Amino acid sequence: MLALEQSLIPAEVARKWMLLGLIIGCIVVSFIGLTSGGVSISYSRLMDILFAGQSSNLEHAVIWQIRLPRLVLAIVVGAGLGACGAAMQAIFRNPLADPGLIGISSGAALGAISTIVLGSTLLSGFADYYGIYAVPIGAFLGCLGVCSLIYRLSSQGNRFTIVSLLLAGIAVNAIVGAVIGILTLISSDQQLRDLTFWSMGSLAGNSFTTIIPSLCLMLACCFGFSRLAQPLNLYLLGEQQARHLGVDVVRLKKKVFAYTALCTGAAVALTGIIGFVGFIVPHIVRLLIGPDHRYLLPASMLGGAILLCLADLLARTLILPSELPIGLITSALGGPFFLIMLVKTYRIKEL
Repeated sequence: MLALEQSLIPAEVARKWMLLGLIIGCIVVSFIGLTSGGVSISYSRLMDILFAGQSSNLEHAVIWQIRLPRLVLAIVVGAGLGACGAAMQAIFRNPLADPGLIGISSGAALGAISTIVLGSTLLSGFADYYGIYAVPIGAFLGCLGVCSLIYRLSSQGNRFTIVSLLLAGIAVNAIVGAVIGILTLISSDQQLRDLTFWSMGSLAGNSFTTIIPSLCLMLACCFGFSRLAQPLNLYLLGEQQARHLGVDVVRLKKKVFAYTALCTGAAVALTGIIGFVGFIVPHIVRLLIGPDHRYLLPASMLGGAILLCLADLLARTLILPSELPIGLITSALGGPFFLIMLVKTYRIKEL
């Protein structure tokens, strides 16, 4: 149970400064993201655009139609993935757990790839009716379908255990992986290119009109997670101990499962698969401030938002005028930082 019981900073200090520092960091990263890119905009011009409406048509369009929707999407998706990862690691009582264990990523990939590959044949009616929204809707439906199947297979008499959930997830993920392999095999060159880029994640091409329904769903799930902080703290003591202290353990696990499926499914439907955020951010935050979910959940949300904003900034500025897939950036940022924190933790334990 690596690092579920420890913190690198005294809890008192963390409670005082960590959340405030993350809020300030999120605001700073947001302003940098809005002013940086292919069209550079000064901070004074940004203030005019946001609050006074004074700007050229180009700058106004860049902020309100491109950068601001991406920024809002990055903040909410990062916060949602961070909260999902923290809750999943608590329920599995394992810091290596992430939303992929319950089939969210594979289900979303199956839905999206099915829509891309079969959208001109078997699913032509679906693709024609929903147009540009067909792939996001297909990903969301695929995610919910696979999550529902895993829940049904792992539950016995309206109850399920973590072990049965894990085993059902492994089996269904393997089957879904085989189906995705077949669809990839029969895809054309253009379809193969589309599904490859979708699987690496991107925040591009979204407007406020397209993202608002998913944003509302993700924010509602984040609010739901925040109300589970105290039960999750008691759950870390063990299932029997949590029951004796009045926690409905089965209901708690169902809520975490449902919130994680809905939140991550809504995020993946808009952005594709963005790895590492739900895994690395809660782990790093727990190393810094400890396992108390009253602070861990909001700190993970803010940390996830900052990480994804930074990743999006790098993705659209490193190789201008092209754009890197954001999933590559999150892995490149998160992996080394995770290794550094891990080595430091082991050294502290050895002293």
